[in-house]
Parts: sequence; structure tokens; C-alpha cells
Amino acid sequence: MSTESNTTHPTVAELDRTERVELGVDLLAHVETESLSLSAAVDRIETVTTNPALTREILDTAELRGIIEREDGRIRTRRGGTYVRFERQVVKREGDYECRRCGAGLSTGHFVKFEAGKLGPFGPSCVKKVLGRE
Repeated sequence: MSTESNTTHPTVAELDRTERVELGVDLLAHVETESLSLSAAVDRIETVTTNPALTREILDTAELRGIIEREDGRIRTRRGGTYVRFERQVVKREGDYECRRCGAGLSTGHFVKFEAGKLGPFGPSCVKKVLGRE
């Protein structure tokens, strides 16, 4: 994981609707498992938005682009080989943070760099759960 300091990053709250959809689609494209339950996919999307309409838009957009397939309450990823390279795409920053997934206080935040933007901060175990490594 790379370390980055003194860099300004927009928070997810500062992103507009289109940017949030792109970030959510990017997140689904990088889930490192072939299949997961719809609730597990929504758990990951909730790191981008808790708005049900936006969550649905993210899922619909990902399906229309051929990134996922939805069937019987499950999501199947369709972009084999797309995964996050921890050494390049996960940035650690020191500071006073709250994990976007579990709400725990953090002194080191892990941010995932996607093409559409950065997502985080996460703790070390939550970043792995969000990406499907745990």
C-alpha cells in the first residue's frame, strides 16, 4: 500500500449524483469474487450512498454496462481479472478518520483509488471486506 500525506481529497459527500454512480459502478467492477448476495453488494454500495434510489441506479448502471448480472437475489460479476492492486490503488493516510463501513475511529485511513475517484477512509479489515478479499 502506498502512503500519501498532505493531499486534499474530495469526500464522497462532496460528489454529485453522477460521480457517486460512477464510483459505485467502479466499486462493483472491482469486487474480487464471482458471486455475492444482493445484500452483500448493497453493503458495499452503502460506502458510496445510503440513498435507495441511488443504490438502485448504481446496480442498474452496472448491469446495463455488463459489469454485473442479477439473478435470484445474487450478483454475479462479469469482468474477470479486474481487481484492486493494493500496492498502487490503496493509499494510507495518517489522520483522524471514521471508517465509512463500520464507523470505527481510525488514526490511519485506507483510501481506494478508482478511475471515478477515491473511496474511504476504511480500516485495514474493512477495506478488504469492501473489496471482497475477506
